Amino acid sequence: MNLKLDKTEKKEHLYLEVYHYYKDLILQHKLLPGSKMPSLRKCAQELKLSRTTVENAYLQLAADGFIISKAQSGYYVTDIALRTHAPSPADHTDAPRYVYDFASSGVDKESFRFDLWRRYIKSALRQDERLLSYGEPQGEKDFREALCTYIRERRNILCSPDDIVVGAGVQSLLHILCPLIADKKTVSFPTPSFLQGSTVFSDYGFEVRYRNKNSGVIYVSPAHMTKWGEIMPVSRRLELIRHASANGSLIIEDDFENEFVYLQKPTPSLFSLAGGQNVVYIGSFSRLLLPSIRISFMVLPPLLLDAYREKSAAYNQTASKAEQIALCQFIRDGHLAAQTRKLKRLYSQKLKLLLEAVHEVFGEDSQIQIGSAGTSLALTLPCKRIYAKPEDANNAGEDSAGTELKKQAQANGLRLQILKETKDDITVILSCSSMPAEDFAPACRLLKSILEEL
Repeated sequence: MNLKLDKTEKKEHLYLEVYHYYKDLILQHKLLPGSKMPSLRKCAQELKLSRTTVENAYLQLAADGFIISKAQSGYYVTDIALRTHAPSPADHTDAPRYVYDFASSGVDKESFRFDLWRRYIKSALRQDERLLSYGEPQGEKDFREALCTYIRERRNILCSPDDIVVGAGVQSLLHILCPLIADKKTVSFPTPSFLQGSTVFSDYGFEVRYRNKNSGVIYVSPAHMTKWGEIMPVSRRLELIRHASANGSLIIEDDFENEFVYLQKPTPSLFSLAGGQNVVYIGSFSRLLLPSIRISFMVLPPLLLDAYREKSAAYNQTASKAEQIALCQFIRDGHLAAQTRKLKRLYSQKLKLLLEAVHEVFGEDSQIQIGSAGTSLALTLPCKRIYAKPEDANNAGEDSAGTELKKQAQANGLRLQILKETKDDITVILSCSSMPAEDFAPACRLLKSILEEL
């Protein structure tokens, strides 16, 4: 009990302090409805007050509806907190409400069969004996076996189940990986937008660089080189592998969005091109399934696998055991492959409709960049802004055209992501992933009207 009482106050004031203490705990949901209050005797002993003072506080709480007395049992918390709105810090923040969201990296609500996934989760939860134990630190063995088959068929990655480490998201895997490669000291990312990965490496003492292949660790996302879905060509992949081998660098291949390659045949992974040497392959299911299903995995090369096995017993598994069991059977029954085909059709069609909407609103001559993969396009729009010096355009502060555009868009219920701006134009990223197709045209018209008013 963390109540500090001012014993110099008169006794009739002390009971009010006790009253307000418990009232706040109840309203803040720290004492839940139905929970039993400390007995009068125990509370008086802990606070070093007379029983009468505590009883007066309890009677006041009961009179105001916060607790109720039950004969020969004691006092219990009522549900008044559920009926009374308690102010919270979130109540004082004006969270923007968006009608149209071009910046979302979520998934289309029609893309996932919740009824099918629910059946697999229920089946996993019926495995009572298996769920009584903790998950394997490296991931459930049958799940790793299913993963091994899946990535061999989909990405031509040859590995054994023992080469795979499962975790709850890419960040949790990097927390395992970073101590194993601490001697590398420097890491390079394609752009500063890889914030979650760079933050983990920075926390482990790595010097974080950008677009610098002369680093100890080279973190790349070959199917997501740009926000609009450009793919790293095979020639560049081979060059990167040769450079890393010659300089003793480690490549981390984040295969994000490789499943969404529409306009060309899938390119071989860096891991397979390197023969599984000196490359860590990372895959995830957040885009294929749901962002809330936090299951990712990495395939370790031999040297790192030996280092991991020396420490593996000290790690706990972070991914849900039930979800691993469910996803294992989901993959074996062919549903993940079917889901991939479904999403490729869905998002390629949505991207086509978004492109048509942009042409309709901004004209056929619009400056658009679109890659072979992903769910976004880059649209460059004229937006002149006068700067003291031309070079100030990319370093403009709060008065920049991009900042003003985002502010006005937000005020009108439109969420945008600004890629870059110059003194003559602004490039925005338009994502089709979670927005309904029927909203593309009205969202584009709203964007155009905001730009015209800047």
